[in-house]
Amino acid sequence: MLVGIEGKIEVKEPTYLHLNVGGLIYEVNISVNSSNAIEGKEVRLFVTQILREDADLLYGFVDRNEKKMFDTLLKINGVGPKVAQAVCSTFTPETFARIVASKDVGLLKRVPGIGPKAASRILVELADFIVESDGTTQGAVEQTEAVLALESLGFKKEAIRKALAGESGDTATLVKIALKKLQRL
Repeated sequence: MLVGIEGKIEVKEPTYLHLNVGGLIYEVNISVNSSNAIEGKEVRLFVTQILREDADLLYGFVDRNEKKMFDTLLKINGVGPKVAQAVCSTFTPETFARIVASKDVGLLKRVPGIGPKAASRILVELADFIVESDGTTQGAVEQTEAVLALESLGFKKEAIRKALAGESGDTATLVKIALKKLQRL
């Protein structure tokens, strides 16, 4: 099983690459986010290989968390590689983790191929989806913790989202700021 691939880019399109690896040229499907992150003529990708009766497909990712998101989505009944790739193209792993944490069906329905039932199923089955942090997503973690704390106090998600829009800080600070704003509503 392939887990990574490195080579020279022969053809680059928004959703796939033709990658020359030692004289063999592979077609690797990629998300729009990965496509935007690729610069230069050489690339190294994390890969998920999908073997089917009629095809041998490679899906490549610049970011390990994006690969984790893709692989996790594939485990959900009714979600195939095309829909998983569409989710990866629409959201970064950090944004997707926030959507799952806040159970925002509306945002997830914006992905082509995902309707209300599929969005609800994804949110239920991925309730514990967590992105591996390298320190750059700390603000997202604190935002999520603040949202959960305010929900436990009985506030509505939409009101919480409005109150926390554009705010940053540790969890306690975010909760205090949101409570002040929510009292005025």
